[in-house]
Amino acid sequence: MRALPTTLLLIGPLILFLSVTYLMPFFGVVGWSVTLPEPGFGQYQTALSDPLVLSVFWRTLRICLIVTAICIVAGYAIALVWVRGGPLARTLTEPCIIIPFWISVLSRAFGWLALLSNRGIINEWLMAVGLIDDPLQLVRNEIGVVIGMVHFLIPFAVFPLATAMRNLDERTLMAAPGGGASRLRVFWRGFVPMTRAGRLAPGPLGFRVSYRVFVTPGHSGRWAEGLGAGRSGGWPCCQIAASSTNG
Repeated sequence: MRALPTTLLLIGPLILFLSVTYLMPFFGVVGWSVTLPEPGFGQYQTALSDPLVLSVFWRTLRICLIVTAICIVAGYAIALVWVRGGPLARTLTEPCIIIPFWISVLSRAFGWLALLSNRGIINEWLMAVGLIDDPLQLVRNEIGVVIGMVHFLIPFAVFPLATAMRNLDERTLMAAPGGGASRLRVFWRGFVPMTRAGRLAPGPLGFRVSYRVFVTPGHSGRWAEGLGAGRSGGWPCCQIAASSTNG
């Protein structure tokens, strides 16, 4: 029983800090939404009846689901190589996962713009070797948004998956071949189900982060692909996307 007051004493400052820095601003914005410019739910009614807002909402949802699915599948493959691969594979994979955390998301967005633009490295190389005659449209559309966001969110999927893979009971995997199971069967019927906990984390986390991103859509996609974007001068929840217009 003595442990409970000690625990509350330790986590109390954290709860207070989160309440001051997160809950108060959040409820402040909620208050604005029903009081400005006049009291009522008129802003919500206007937003839900505006075709632009609805189209942006569904586009945001679609892109977030696509990005989350790609991150889970690609993250699983990368984590598998990182944890179960040979020494060389692990050595090469680890910097590719960790180094992006040292680079700001804005720098990475401009990096993808330099790679994928009409005069970027990829299009210039493809035209130089004669594979294409005209540059591919890889930016200012949903393709560029998905590529940039997947690159940003992949580490968030890899780390929980890698943790689940490292915590597996190796004795079960070692015993399965002795019962006549093939390597493929051990993987699908043993390894994959045993890493279920790691697969559950990247989905909600990736989706939550992806629908809040606006830097990558702003530089890799048109303003219409800006997640949560709305026209300038609109509602408080949409005004931030004015910075992601097509430049």
